[in-house]
Amino acid sequence: MTILDNITAYKLKEVTAKKEAIPVRLLEKFPLFGKETKSLAAALRISTTGIIAEHKRRSPSKSVINDKVLLPEVVSGYEIAGAKGVSVLTDSNFFGGSLDDLLVAEKTVSIPILRKEFIIDPYQIYEAKAYGADAILLIAACLSAEELKQFSHLAKSLKLDVLLEVHNLEELQKSLLPNVDIIGVNNRNLKNFKVNIEISKKLSKEIPNDFVKISESGINDVETIKDLRTYGFEGFLIGENFMKTDNPGETAKAFIEKLR
Repeated sequence: MTILDNITAYKLKEVTAKKEAIPVRLLEKFPLFGKETKSLAAALRISTTGIIAEHKRRSPSKSVINDKVLLPEVVSGYEIAGAKGVSVLTDSNFFGGSLDDLLVAEKTVSIPILRKEFIIDPYQIYEAKAYGADAILLIAACLSAEELKQFSHLAKSLKLDVLLEVHNLEELQKSLLPNVDIIGVNNRNLKNFKVNIEISKKLSKEIPNDFVKISESGINDVETIKDLRTYGFEGFLIGENFMKTDNPGETAKAFIEKLR
């Protein structure tokens, strides 16, 4: 089994248990379920830097990245630095995150918040809304074309932006849906976690201008972003490059200043 297979298999069990503990009818009563959301896509379209900065404690490929810094300090630092959105990992088993992280981020920043999660069930979309997310991630590699269609429709009905992540042309072709706001090209292969920036360049010309186009993973320097901009990318999701330092917010600030 690949890393992605292991994650999705775990998610199926996890979501089954969560549905029994807190059904959707209870999620809909959470205070944040009715909050007005902020559009991540709109923020990226008017941005001159396009940075989505991520909070990530660990990953299957890197083990512990940074579990010392506190989430409020990280995400507030990102906002002060000029990030146009924050991405919050909510998976606990593989990435060390939690839904509580989403709640804390929502109370800490005023910029759009992306729930970074391996969504395999509509329940997780209701969950994202209940815990204060403004946008969700859908990963084409672990969802069928019909699931992508249904899940993106549900998200839009809940006023959540949809970032749909792809890694190859086959995944992209099933992802060009009317309820998708952002197409993210993940330069990391989720089956083996190897990174290749050329993936973004290769797929860029296949993404219609109707979608905000972002590049994810393996972005470690300003020159890479300047290069990717020539391919039409408006946003860049960066996590490990910031999180591996003692002060992710200050690192993000220095990085973003070079883009201005």
